Amino acid sequence: MIRPDFDTLYEALLNRDASYDGRMFVCVASTGIFCRLTCPARKPKRENCTFLETVAACIDAGFRPCKRCCPTAPEAGADPLVSTLIEALEKRPGYRWGEPDLVRLGLDPSTVRRAFKRHYGMTFLEMARQRRLQEGFSTLAEGGKVIDAQITAGFESSSAFRDAFSRIIGQPPGTFSQNPLLFADWVSSPLGPLIAVTDNTHLHLLEFLDRKALPAEFKKLQGFAKGRIGFGRTSVTDQIQQELNVFFTGESGRFETRLALHGTAFTKDVWRELLKIPAGSTRSYSELAKDLGKPEAVRAVARANGANQLAIVVPCHRVLGADGSLTGYGGGLWRKQRLIEVERTYLELGTNSVS
Repeated sequence: MIRPDFDTLYEALLNRDASYDGRMFVCVASTGIFCRLTCPARKPKRENCTFLETVAACIDAGFRPCKRCCPTAPEAGADPLVSTLIEALEKRPGYRWGEPDLVRLGLDPSTVRRAFKRHYGMTFLEMARQRRLQEGFSTLAEGGKVIDAQITAGFESSSAFRDAFSRIIGQPPGTFSQNPLLFADWVSSPLGPLIAVTDNTHLHLLEFLDRKALPAEFKKLQGFAKGRIGFGRTSVTDQIQQELNVFFTGESGRFETRLALHGTAFTKDVWRELLKIPAGSTRSYSELAKDLGKPEAVRAVARANGANQLAIVVPCHRVLGADGSLTGYGGGLWRKQRLIEVERTYLELGTNSVS
């Protein structure tokens, strides 16, 4: 991967460019402190700046972490407003949160909205609605009726629940198969819930709930299963949940879950090449095309990368622009940034492994 030059990085520092956050840090000689490029502190002079790629490199160079931008901690976790509301949401996942609830907690709704958009790409109220839908999904996966799922998810009417469910998945809950070949349930992650579709041996789909392409991906998978996707959980669902937990704690970037790849021969080749990229490392689209022996196929590689239906496990997030900047990611650039931050810890702690 081509490292951005000093001028590019200094300009990113001045503009608080979030596309480099967690992947590049500025060390300030005049203060002995290192920061994120998005740090709100007054910007240092050019001659006092050095840019390094990891927290470990900054510490090894003798710099201390900034107390304002907390470069050694995930950015959202360092924001007390965000962490307080996330904790409250997990305590009451089926509650219908509204702005009056935020006011009663002594919070300004507009401040909350900006903070969650910055960290998660969605507002707190959008996240809360998504969390309620997770509860409804779990009820269905456990064999509950649609009316039970509606009540658990805190929807006042069945039509509102069906419509919300359909917008995410692409079909209402009542149309799921009662005699399934594939089973759908959700799994959790610090970056938001994902839909996992499995059989008894393989993972077929793993996608964030708010991914715009999810309905189309689900429809494609329904074609493969001849309409026989139902609600439920298998040992493969449990396995991928456990492996995601280990991944996000920084213990291992390796996934052992067996994968079912649904795509053209070329698309599958791209995904298999992605699986060879070690956690904590990145590639550009052109490098990926060269690794495939097809250097002229950069755009086709990018399309195949974007068509990935196995988020995190098939690590399309490890592909960056030629200049090292973040580029399109179906789960949102904020998630891509967080995934790269998580994987940096493997390099720093010496626990790096290939997915």
